[in-house]
Amino acid sequence: MFMNRHEAGQKLAHKLKKYEDAKPLILALPRGGVPVAYEVAQALKAPLDIFVVRKVGAPWNPEFGVGAVAPGVQILDEHSLHTLGLKPTDLQETIEREQQEVKRRQELYQQKAPPHLQGKTIILIDDGIATGITIRAAIKAIQAFKPAQLILAVPVGPKDTLQVLNDLVDEVICLEMPKDFYAVSTFYRDFPQVSDEEVLNLLKKNKKRK
Repeated sequence: MFMNRHEAGQKLAHKLKKYEDAKPLILALPRGGVPVAYEVAQALKAPLDIFVVRKVGAPWNPEFGVGAVAPGVQILDEHSLHTLGLKPTDLQETIEREQQEVKRRQELYQQKAPPHLQGKTIILIDDGIATGITIRAAIKAIQAFKPAQLILAVPVGPKDTLQVLNDLVDEVICLEMPKDFYAVSTFYRDFPQVSDEEVLNLLKKNKKRK
């Protein structure tokens, strides 16, 4: 159990200290991943940027993720589609809407161009993982830029999901892997919505540290 995202980030930073000499770039999934990643970036004296990913929800339940989109990437969970009796064409409108939202958020967070990732050590951070569908989209998109290594770091996530993700990156670091996993929010005492203003403020504070 974590007090809040900032405490989770401080604890995660201890596990990631070994990467400080590699001069990593810390990438956060907005918005919830940014306060966690900010603490890691401060501890490792590393630059912080965001990587926008959007969940693709089922038509009748947007919270039920059946896919995700990231810059230049789209993935769908074939098992979920089959279970729900959906075809990829059923999601086309939702996919296009979320792709537009990715672009809107990149502009909102003043990200004029994707961060330069080739040949760098990348530490990808979120405040937790549930199904892993959005993280998978982020990983696929980031790998296309050919980083030197990609580390996934999160405070909490289900063990089976993390085992799958472990095959996609160089290392997975997770502080808590509970057997009974319901939702990321249940592992935080204080888990408010993160605002766009907070994201922008933390990115600005990190840049001032240089």
